[in-house]
Amino acid sequence: QVQLVESGGGSVQAGGSLRLSCAASGNIFGLYAMGWYRQAPGKQRELVARITSGSSTDYADSVKGRFTISRENAKNTVYLQMNSLKPEDTAVYYCNANNYNGVDYWGQGTQVTVSS
Repeated sequence: QVQLVESGGGSVQAGGSLRLSCAASGNIFGLYAMGWYRQAPGKQRELVARITSGSSTDYADSVKGRFTISRENAKNTVYLQMNSLKPEDTAVYYCNANNYNGVDYWGQGTQVTVSS
């Protein structure tokens, strides 16, 4: 069982920055693929960024060049640095851990609000 706790959400004006953190329990964090997803009101949850156990990364087209995902295995933590934020980035952001065997774990979510 993996428990994920997100932090770092908040309110910011367009063009601003936020950094989300996701702390994971357990001592096998380094074996999991980690991801950030988001869900805006009335919309489906979508992948924002993902980082593999080997630190390969993948981004949604809408955030490429603005967001950066990284992981620090020694701290069991994954980060999402969000720059040049836009109002359309407003959503609840969720941390995800995947064990490569079809099992997903989710955090409780953290709200990000970007005002114009």
